[in-house]
Amino acid sequence: MRDAEILVGYDGSTDASVAVDWALEEARHSGQPVRLAYVFEWLTVAGWVGPGVAPGVWPDETARRQVEGLVRKAAADATATHPRLRVTGEVYDGPPALVLQERSAEAGMLVLGSRGHGGFGGLLAGSTAVSVAAHAHCPVVVVRDGAGSAPVDASTGPVAVGVDGSDPSLVALGFAAERAAQRQVPLRVLHAWTPGPGGAAGVPDERAAVEQALEPWRRTFPELDMTVDLVPTSPAAMLIEVSRDARLVVVGSRGRGGLAGMLLGSVSQQLIQHANCPVAVVRER
Repeated sequence: MRDAEILVGYDGSTDASVAVDWALEEARHSGQPVRLAYVFEWLTVAGWVGPGVAPGVWPDETARRQVEGLVRKAAADATATHPRLRVTGEVYDGPPALVLQERSAEAGMLVLGSRGHGGFGGLLAGSTAVSVAAHAHCPVVVVRDGAGSAPVDASTGPVAVGVDGSDPSLVALGFAAERAAQRQVPLRVLHAWTPGPGGAAGVPDERAAVEQALEPWRRTFPELDMTVDLVPTSPAAMLIEVSRDARLVVVGSRGRGGLAGMLLGSVSQQLIQHANCPVAVVRER
């Protein structure tokens, strides 16, 4: 779904604005339209709290008009700075994780900020981020607080991808190769492994398997600078360390061996919480 829109979780917070900036840069390379999605959950007793809006009780049309105005302004500001892109905004009602998961079925990519207020409060601190990344129908990019906050054009770091030979990691490899080629930056392919009784004796076989997976992309993007690194450490430590110099870290939705449980286990949560650059979790539709 190369022409499908980039969906951005937006609530007016600083972190959401960082996510919008990342999505606009992605759209500048891919040509995809961008849709800002504000999702909030109305509470029948205590009301809800949104950016710049007093607590209200459903149905509060004044609050809704304020939110709609906020989203319209954000879309207009994005269009003003990126006049060649089509940027729209929409307000949705319901549980944020569920709404974003449903909307992701028609999106080419879903981009989220690290934290927010209103409907996206505590997005990465609790179960919402894990739920969205686990069940979204498209790749999910999470821009952590401070990660990617510098101008994207100023970054010359590589796109890094964790590969373990599983089908999801190979899908992630393709996603990463396309992004690196679009941005004309190096692609760094990483494979975590645990030394056995023979020490480093198995390294040639491990490297050969990764190189074989990379071969189709070398043919597709012959000008792309690609390197393969085998690291004798845990996947989480490897990817977090690499994120210090990368512009994007890409992982599959689940894996085997060194990357087993990447999405639903502790590794993905560590990466989302501690990576120093945006993280993309890629899954097959």
